[in-house]
Amino acid sequence: MALYRFARSADDLADEGDAAPAQRLQDLARYRADLDAVLDGRATSAGWPLVFPSLADAVHEHALPAKWLHALLDAFEQDLRNPRYADRDGLLDYCARSANPVGRLLLHLYRVGDALSLRQSDAICSALQLINFWQDLSVDLPRDRVYVPLDDAQRHGVDLPALLQRQDSPASRALVRDLVQWAGALMAEGAPLALRLPGRAGWELRLVVQGGLRILEKIERMDYASLQSRPTLQASDSLPVLWRALRMQ
Repeated sequence: MALYRFARSADDLADEGDAAPAQRLQDLARYRADLDAVLDGRATSAGWPLVFPSLADAVHEHALPAKWLHALLDAFEQDLRNPRYADRDGLLDYCARSANPVGRLLLHLYRVGDALSLRQSDAICSALQLINFWQDLSVDLPRDRVYVPLDDAQRHGVDLPALLQRQDSPASRALVRDLVQWAGALMAEGAPLALRLPGRAGWELRLVVQGGLRILEKIERMDYASLQSRPTLQASDSLPVLWRALRMQ
């Protein structure tokens, strides 16, 4: 819960409300200063009383790696600079800050740190981030948030203005199909981790994996037209997701 509050509050600073990007960056700098205070055992400001006291307890009890906490803030700052991503490697580099630290922090809580588990965790977290991107194309593009690798778009004959205008075409759907398949392959690479983690952690991860795959399935069912509308999980998806989690092999 402390980790969730930390990440959620930082994400809100970067993405919610009407503040200008410069103000958001200043707020994130103050937030990072409080994180540094927690990591150094110093008193924090009074700015986020529901975040840093509980985070300080968690850092003390579990020796949370500072690198991954800072990486999340790096990702939020990167978003505010609104970069374009030339290729998949560039986007995965962003995921290494925006998503993968969450999995590594949670594995740290369960005292799991072997190389295979970390690699599979990164694959799951990056896949989830990509799935969220391809799910949210109709939401992000009107906000000038472009996560589609430009070389993928170019390979399919879709230019940046067409993306920003959310122009539906056979080429744009082929592009989304390619991106969906990439996310699915990454998820398949990481999914065995859910079968190795014991107890509640493993079962929760199974549900996370199957929930992400279900979104990809919904994008496929809409013939990859997620430039036009956003697919979501409904109550009716609960049983299929649960059944598939139970039957994972």
